Amino acid sequence: MEIKENGEEEQQIVNPWKVEAKEGGKIDYDKLIDQFGCQRIDQSLVDRVRRLTSHTPHVFLRRDVFFAHRDFNEILDAYERGEKFYLYTGRGPSSEALHLGHLIPFMFTKYLQDAFKVPLVIQLTDDEKCIWKNLTVEESQRLARENAKDIIACGFDVTRTFIFSDFDYVGGAFYKNMVKVGKCVTYNKVVGIFGFTGEDHIGKVSFPPVQAVPSFPSSFPHLFSGQDNLRCLIPCAIDQDPYFRMTRDVAPRIGYHKPALIESLFFPALQGETGKMSASDPNSAIYVTDSAKDIKSKINKFAFSGGQDTIEKHRELGANLEVDIPYKYLKFFLDDDIELAYIGKEYGAGRMLTGEVKQRLIQVLTEIVERHRRARAAVTDEMVDAFMAVRPLPNMFN
Repeated sequence: MEIKENGEEEQQIVNPWKVEAKEGGKIDYDKLIDQFGCQRIDQSLVDRVRRLTSHTPHVFLRRDVFFAHRDFNEILDAYERGEKFYLYTGRGPSSEALHLGHLIPFMFTKYLQDAFKVPLVIQLTDDEKCIWKNLTVEESQRLARENAKDIIACGFDVTRTFIFSDFDYVGGAFYKNMVKVGKCVTYNKVVGIFGFTGEDHIGKVSFPPVQAVPSFPSSFPHLFSGQDNLRCLIPCAIDQDPYFRMTRDVAPRIGYHKPALIESLFFPALQGETGKMSASDPNSAIYVTDSAKDIKSKINKFAFSGGQDTIEKHRELGANLEVDIPYKYLKFFLDDDIELAYIGKEYGAGRMLTGEVKQRLIQVLTEIVERHRRARAAVTDEMVDAFMAVRPLPNMFN
């Protein structure tokens, strides 16, 4: 999706394959909301989640990391009436190791699963990455299983979670829904949504229904047989919104509820907020495979600072928290609201220096990465097989 204003050059590009602000600027999320037609999450929705679940809202919800939604209020209405729903999220397995930006939707989805006690389907789009990247079918499948281990390491409940790869699962009822969606979307429509050109091969044009139909419960007859009215909530980054605008347009025409979405902003690169972290630039990201030494080196060398050029100037003017990456990363991962407020106040006033903030961030990220590494090391191939087995989940709503 290219966003343009008053006939000028494109301001920013946000679609499932490219996220780019113009000329070193920041992603304009208010403009994205207007362009995409979703809504901001307000405090009343956050308070309602707290009341309905008796759980403290996740830090990503409290701090506007997940900041936009489509019909999340309707999911909460249904939940309050005693109706069930399921969660759907996914991962395109294009790299061996995940970076912290990749973990964000899974960390948040884990919280939603625990808070609402609902089942979850996780789609590994190994076919998509084979289509868009220079990957063989076999390599895409291998990466899907490797990425599944990182996903499982986030702590999902195997009695409520089904992980599937497209190459292994697509067929049967799932494929029938794909055909129904495909018949409802014209070529002109898909070009308008995704920006396909005459140079794109037909594999790309045919893919969107694959990502659409996990939104429909009948795509999983082993889980939701006879529950075609079950609602679906999709936690994802906002660059995935084009897929689900298409899905929401089609859903009522083929007899399903529109899926609801809860959408996150992008985890910025270490060098600044011109887009999202890139797996192609190892110094733009903190990876779950990075050592404590790697994390310390990357934060100290590459994390863009909003502090001033000299200590004297910094003491006088303070840091610019709007552009400071160490502070922004702490907003994602430092759970203590009181400590974060203190750092923001002291750093913004110049009483705390960039080095001190970076040091605290190094501690926080090292702990998260080490915890993930230990959990990942405990995930066996048998555990992957268990999560990916096509099976009923008899206790998924208990």
